[in-house]
Amino acid sequence: MTFNTLHDVYHDQIQDLHSACVQSMEVTTELGRAATNKELSEALIAGSNGIAEGIEALKSISAAHDLNPAGEHCKGMEGLVKEARAHALQADFGDDDVRDAVIITQYQRMVHYALAGYGSLLAFANRLELTDDAAKLQKQLDETYDGDRHMTQIATKGGINKAAA
Repeated sequence: MTFNTLHDVYHDQIQDLHSACVQSMEVTTELGRAATNKELSEALIAGSNGIAEGIEALKSISAAHDLNPAGEHCKGMEGLVKEARAHALQADFGDDDVRDAVIITQYQRMVHYALAGYGSLLAFANRLELTDDAAKLQKQLDETYDGDRHMTQIATKGGINKAAA
């Protein structure tokens, strides 16, 4: 692809983030099933639902631009998903709290990729004066930040990190 305008970059990044979300949703559900802490498990299931909402928002934005949202495969998220499975799901753990701490770590790595994606897309949408897109992206960015903060709270104030230590 040749990038001639910010619109070109915007469209490419919509497709990249869509791919990232699709890839991360399945492993997030798997992490939720593997978590032993009830609050963590519920937060991960909520995270999967939030990712699904993000996918729908990206599909809606794509439709408005006559863009195929599945036109790109995100190699970055592919690597993060592979790492999440290897470190949180396939590794051996002698302690459930340690597994839960690793689950949080791996999930937050994927979330931070999404935060970067939504933040960049929002900046592009604002610059391109795409107000409807910007509103949808702002909502997803805010919800993703909320989920990330909640995960940190589960790890720190919820006691998973303390129990794992």
